[in-house]
This record gives sequence, C-alpha cells and structure tokens, in this order.
Amino acid sequence: MYYVVIALAIFILLIVIGGVKIVPQSRAWVLERLGGYYATWNVGLHIMIPFIDRVAKKVSLKEALFDYEPQPVITKDNVTMLVDSVVFYQIADPKLYAYGVENPKLAIDKLTTTTLRNVVGELELDETLSSRDTINGKLRSILDDATDAWGIKVNRVEVKNIDPPGSIKDAMEKQMRAERERRAAILVAEGEKQSAILKAEGEKQSVILQAEARKEAAIREAEGEAQAILAVQKATADGLAMIKQTIGAEGAIKLKSFEALQKVADGKSTKIIIPSEIQNLAGLVTGIAELVKG
Repeated sequence: MYYVVIALAIFILLIVIGGVKIVPQSRAWVLERLGGYYATWNVGLHIMIPFIDRVAKKVSLKEALFDYEPQPVITKDNVTMLVDSVVFYQIADPKLYAYGVENPKLAIDKLTTTTLRNVVGELELDETLSSRDTINGKLRSILDDATDAWGIKVNRVEVKNIDPPGSIKDAMEKQMRAERERRAAILVAEGEKQSAILKAEGEKQSVILQAEARKEAAIREAEGEAQAILAVQKATADGLAMIKQTIGAEGAIKLKSFEALQKVADGKSTKIIIPSEIQNLAGLVTGIAELVKG
C-alpha cells in the first residue's frame, strides 16, 4: 500500500509538471479546452489542466517567405512568359491562422498564382517589363486583403524574374541595339554641331578683333595727323608772333598778302607786279629768317 501511494504521488506530480508550459520568444500557442478554442498563449510561463486542455497549434511569429516556382502568365497583348515571385508574410493573429484555412501555405500559393496572372494580364509586355514596382504593389495589396481572414499579414511581394520567349528576347535585343545606334548618331551630330558653333564663334571673334584693330589703328593715325597739324599750326602761329614783334601788325598783313600772291603765281607763267613795299618787306623777312637760322 505504501508503494502504491508513492507511485500515485509521483504520477500526480508528473501530471502537474507536464501541465506547466513555457512559450519561447517569437512563438504563440493556441490552446483548446474540451475541444474548443480557449486562449492564445504568448511568450512566458503558462499552466494547463491535464486531460482538459491541449495545445492545438504552435505558431511562429517571425517573418517568413514563400518562394514560388516560375508561373506561365499571359500579358494583355497575348505574350506568354514565365514569372516567379517571393512573398514575405507574418502571422498577425494565431487564432485565425489556426482556424481560418485548412492549409495556409497552399492557400497563399494558389492565391498568389491567380493574382499574379490577373495583374499581369492587365498589362502589355513593355509595361510588364518596366512596371515591376506596380506589379509588386498590386500583388501585396490584393494578397494582404485576402489573407486578413487567415490571420496573415503580407508585408511585401517581389517579382524576382520575368522571362519572355526567345523570339521576344531577340526582338528586344534588336530594338535595344537600334536605340543605342540612334543615341550614338545623335551624340555624333550634337558633337559636330557644337564643333561648328565653336568654329563660327572663333571666326566671329577673329573678325571682331581685326575690325577693332583696324579701328584702333585708324584712330591712332588720325590722332597723329591731328597732332602734326596742331604742331604746324603752332609753328606758324609762333612765326607770325615773331614777325609781328619784329615788323609790326601792318607788316605781317603785307607779308600774308605776299604769300597769297606766291600761291597765285605758283607753277603758272603769270606776270604779277609786286609793290615795292612788299618786295622790301620780303627781303626783310628773308633776312630775319636767316638770322633765326643762324
């Protein structure tokens, strides 16, 4: 009897110890009592009633991903190509995840495939190749709305690869080669245009500089002639002033008259009668000039 009591006590102790549960970090346990949902246990120590409570599902709260195999999709312009994608998701409600759908991973797989075909089917080939961000955004929005009832939060969707048929690849390569050649021709034309503009600008500057040089030379020449004329006029004025001082104003007037007569008779066989006063005055001026030279 003593051993039976000890054995019973040990059995009860083991049952009690077995009812003590510790939920680790980033995990959640769904607890059922008498076959129905009772509670969701988060990280920490918990006590369950043996034979009445049971852990229905252990759920990881970490972000996970589904990496799908390439799926054949048809674009709006009837081009069939292979598209593969990655879905990053996280369990937001363990209860809904446990009771919302029979096989959550399979459900997300099928939903992603059908949604991808619907989204790509609304786009043409060029739009599909250049609008990955748009495709990712639409996929994430649709999947996130659909999986709310399953307790799943779709954080993001990434289209990894879009593989069009070989004939489309060849056509795209030819198009890209033609585009590169067109851009190269444009760059060459732009370079020639810039070169011609620079050459014209250089010739223009050269003509302007030559014109400015000729203008400057003409100005300098005119200034030199003006200074020479001023020097002659000054010398003439100084000579007249000296004559005035020597022979007086009346004599200077007579001398100017004599010079005028000389100009009249210059190079002409003309007889001119010069008054005796002017002849005497001319002789006097000649004498003064010789004295000045001496």
